[in-house]
Amino acid sequence: MNVRKVNYKDENAPREFTRSLRQTGFSVLTDHPIDMSLIETVYSEWAAFFGSNKKDKYLFDPTKQDGYFPFMTENAKGQSIKDLKEFFHIYSWGRYPEELSNNTRNLYDQLIELTSTLLGWIQEQTPEDVRSLFSIPLPEMIVDSKTNLLRIIHYPPLNGNEQDGAIRGAAHEDINLITLLVAGTQPGLQVKDTYGNWHDVSCDPGCLAINTGDMLQEASKGYFPSTTHQVINPGNNIENESRFSMPLFLHPRDEVVLSDSYTARSYLDERLQEIGLK
Repeated sequence: MNVRKVNYKDENAPREFTRSLRQTGFSVLTDHPIDMSLIETVYSEWAAFFGSNKKDKYLFDPTKQDGYFPFMTENAKGQSIKDLKEFFHIYSWGRYPEELSNNTRNLYDQLIELTSTLLGWIQEQTPEDVRSLFSIPLPEMIVDSKTNLLRIIHYPPLNGNEQDGAIRGAAHEDINLITLLVAGTQPGLQVKDTYGNWHDVSCDPGCLAINTGDMLQEASKGYFPSTTHQVINPGNNIENESRFSMPLFLHPRDEVVLSDSYTARSYLDERLQEIGLK
């Protein structure tokens, strides 16, 4: 499971990044243009928000999917036990806590810009026979998309009363084209290889983890694998304290055709029902 660390500034970055996605479904990006001090500030602001009662006034809208999702709202596809997490959905059009500064919005914009570049890399480095499967070029799929989502996740410390089998993030695959994951405040992210073994993914400060989602797997007819991953509970090497992470889920516009079976909207609706959010 050779998840490559790729220097964003290296001239071979587009090829090595896409190669890692092709082989493992994941890549780790270093020396990227995202402001690290901004990331730290955003984490600090959300820690205070999740620790207050203010979050309850932003309870999520089941139709629009924006707002605050309380602890143990979501389950992984095929799982009946809810994940040990709470989270908030940030869309460009959605509700935004008045208690927070604009730092999260600024980070959202930076991440969208970077992921647009990464989609361009994937488009350029994909063989022609696979590229021909895309209904339109990958970077064009997300133009004016209303479903690009920044999810701010809080995994609280364990209290010892958790249901047997419950973990912070049960094994799952992402729904979207690609996910850009800002390094979590603690270790815990693992990715599964084709032999069923789990491997830790770096959460070094300054790193970004990028993985393929199910929509890109669907659009490429499996050329880019959507790899199973999970977030494990605190244990021998992980302190039992709050963990925060911020994945950006990059989605095509609703009408974009992924395959003969799905548009982006039909695929998303099906999966939201499977994970208990709709």
